[in-house]
Amino acid sequence: SFQNEINEVPFFDIQLPYELALKIFQYLGKTELGRCAQVSRTWKVLAEDEVLWYRLCQQEGYLLDMSISDHSCWKLALKNCRARERTLKTNWKNRIGAVSQLQYELGKILCDVHSCDGVVIAGYTSGEVRLWDTRTWDYTAPILEPMHGPGDAGPQPRVSFVRINSSLAVAAYEDGMVSVWSLMFGREPIHRYQHNQRIQALALGSEGVTVATASGFEVKVESPNDRGFWQTTQTFEIQKLVNFLNLVPDVTGSPVTVAAAEDIVYLLKAEDPGKVLHSVYGQPVTCLDVSAHEAAFGVKTFGWLLNEPNQILLYNLETSQCLKKMGNSMGDFTCVNLQNSPPNMLVTGNKDRRVRVFDLRKSESLCSFYAHQLGVSAVQMDDWKIVSGGEEGLVCVWDQRMGTKLWEMHARHPVRHVWFNSHSLITANIPDDKTPRGASITDDDLTAHRKHRGIIYAYEFSVDQLAVESVLPICRSSYDEVTGYNYNIGLAVPYDNI
Repeated sequence: SFQNEINEVPFFDIQLPYELALKIFQYLGKTELGRCAQVSRTWKVLAEDEVLWYRLCQQEGYLLDMSISDHSCWKLALKNCRARERTLKTNWKNRIGAVSQLQYELGKILCDVHSCDGVVIAGYTSGEVRLWDTRTWDYTAPILEPMHGPGDAGPQPRVSFVRINSSLAVAAYEDGMVSVWSLMFGREPIHRYQHNQRIQALALGSEGVTVATASGFEVKVESPNDRGFWQTTQTFEIQKLVNFLNLVPDVTGSPVTVAAAEDIVYLLKAEDPGKVLHSVYGQPVTCLDVSAHEAAFGVKTFGWLLNEPNQILLYNLETSQCLKKMGNSMGDFTCVNLQNSPPNMLVTGNKDRRVRVFDLRKSESLCSFYAHQLGVSAVQMDDWKIVSGGEEGLVCVWDQRMGTKLWEMHARHPVRHVWFNSHSLITANIPDDKTPRGASITDDDLTAHRKHRGIIYAYEFSVDQLAVESVLPICRSSYDEVTGYNYNIGLAVPYDNI
């Protein structure tokens, strides 16, 4: 009779087919399904149906790339995902994990750092560009080779900017040269092009294969055509020098670039080359970030003159309308992160040493932390935490709802890059002074060199990778330098248990 009962589910006094009953149960959450499973044997079978739990798992954002046949018990899969997330959160809050320095002795001084999904790219004053993949334990840093012409003897120009996404790595050099590497094949560049003057800004989309550079009064956009040959797809002439440059993500068709040049913000499209998004004479733009549909930037106003404080402006890229003016601070906004923030949120850093979180539907900030001794130089948030970096070299992790600092780390130089995902954090302290005086930075003077060269840290908070048998990154060191701190970082030494 149990088999019949499964096909005809007893819903109080009517018999329903199994599919219909399942349709009713799909409106229930985890708790309700658990309660229903206790009603009867038939309801238990229904409430633990794989389709329901697979759907719940997807709704909560877990295992999105899997199909229903990949797990035999989706209820358990969801339970494990939630447990892992809780542990990760605890590890983040208490700073339990592994930390390693991405060091490169011969690279001279760090010029720029960027990262994407745990892959880190760094450019140095020696002209070298290095990659680290922090997702693997035994990572070593390959050098991306520049393309040497026959007359290229002598010192290489230093690197000005580096960018990386899931498929490309790009470096711009002091002499106006840009090199593009593919992460799929080889260390030789797949494309390079030259500007006549110094490059002021470099942009690479978060996905895709489009590179944009600004030099002098010109913005160039390069990408490969259908047959894979690289070419200049767009060139724009601009009246002023570009300070900030971003490619709009997820654009179908020809690429769209947002450029801030002193007090003008341009929306550069092939069909509308000189479109001005925002312009107020004498009010320079101090930072810029762009998401698929919006651009957010800081504007410096004459606070003492017109009694109008500095603000963050939010523009819609489709309609070119100003949607919001947010914040009113005496300090300049130095960094803004819109693209990586949760929906309807953005986070900013300011010269007045505060980190502010804005809800795009309101004008005043949701929370404001007195974060750093000097200005804030880098910032990123997710739904519960904020990581901020300051000019004085501090990296701070904040609990957003509580408004409290969880922990901090200090290194000598300003924090110019912060990136994190659920289980790892990359930070880079990059010196402002690329040619320090008073210390002969030669290859034999390593102590002076270490002091001035800048530093990249990779933190790993993941549960899976803290198994005892795995060698933590700290143990890759040759043990010839003494590191003198241990602040809750769970360190395991390979010969602890002999």
